[in-house]
Amino acid sequence: MRTVDWQARLSFASKMCRILILIAAFALFITPLLARDTGRIFVSNEKSHDIHVFDADFNLIKRIETSRRPRDMKLNAARTLLFVACGDDDIIDIIDVESLEVVDGIPTGPSPEVFEFSLDGKQIYVSNEEDSMMEIIDLGSRITIHSVPTGAEPEGVALAPEGDVIYVTSEVADMVHVVDAAAGVVTDNIIVGTRPRRFVMTPDTNELWVSAELSSEIYVIDRASNEVTSVLEFLPPGFRPEDVTPVGMTLTRDGSVGLISLGRANHVAVIDAHSKEIIAYVLVGRRAWSVALTRDEKTAVVANGLSDDITLINMETYRPIRSIPVGRVPHTVVIDD
Repeated sequence: MRTVDWQARLSFASKMCRILILIAAFALFITPLLARDTGRIFVSNEKSHDIHVFDADFNLIKRIETSRRPRDMKLNAARTLLFVACGDDDIIDIIDVESLEVVDGIPTGPSPEVFEFSLDGKQIYVSNEEDSMMEIIDLGSRITIHSVPTGAEPEGVALAPEGDVIYVTSEVADMVHVVDAAAGVVTDNIIVGTRPRRFVMTPDTNELWVSAELSSEIYVIDRASNEVTSVLEFLPPGFRPEDVTPVGMTLTRDGSVGLISLGRANHVAVIDAHSKEIIAYVLVGRRAWSVALTRDEKTAVVANGLSDDITLINMETYRPIRSIPVGRVPHTVVIDD
């Protein structure tokens, strides 16, 4: 009669369980790392209700169907999830960056347009265009914990690097609201040009730039005093002042160069961010709306809302490289690198 060494078998089973646990733990650890820095380019398209995803060489790899009218997009801090404000369904879709699937959603107020995460990543600040509110949502519970009244049609939302102040534009009131993030109240209002849209903050000069679409200007605000210090104007050759409708902006990491999309003037302005002198005007597609830079800052990607494409700009020569078709009315470009 053959005897069975149960102790040996149990020892073997125990070792196998430990190995499987280690493998599972490693998988949980490595998955977020694999999800980071994919080099993928995400473009939201308002009218085709989708996101076009390109690889680092700008080959289309997937078209993700979303809720209706996707606009602003942002990656979470871990860069594993892409949040997408969908204005016609009053929701922020959440996309898994690895699987490229919509995996969740956060209900919002009417017509969410632009949003920003709190510094600790626990809250999200959302401009709701149709009810004149900036909504503060707790990401853990998905519950709106506070709403801050604004002027009509709030759009741009930006958080100060210190995390204590939120800036919100009102398109109709022609002002920037300064909101105390902890108290959830407006502490100041800054009058700017007609139909203010978006923000960018300089990393080295404590400036807040605001694009005023219908007055064809960029307002430069000193964040310490909340005072307008200068107003920038642009006019590409061959265009009239009313054609210039600036919206999206970005800066190089060192804050030395700014890029400003000029809307119906079909150009991007490249400026010296310190002297405010114009370096170049770059011809792109129709109604240049938003602009983003790759990590190496060698390429800018511009969403052109009326030609349904993106234009790539060589940042060494300040010349267009090529344009690539996307969905209908592209809105925002996010680059995961």
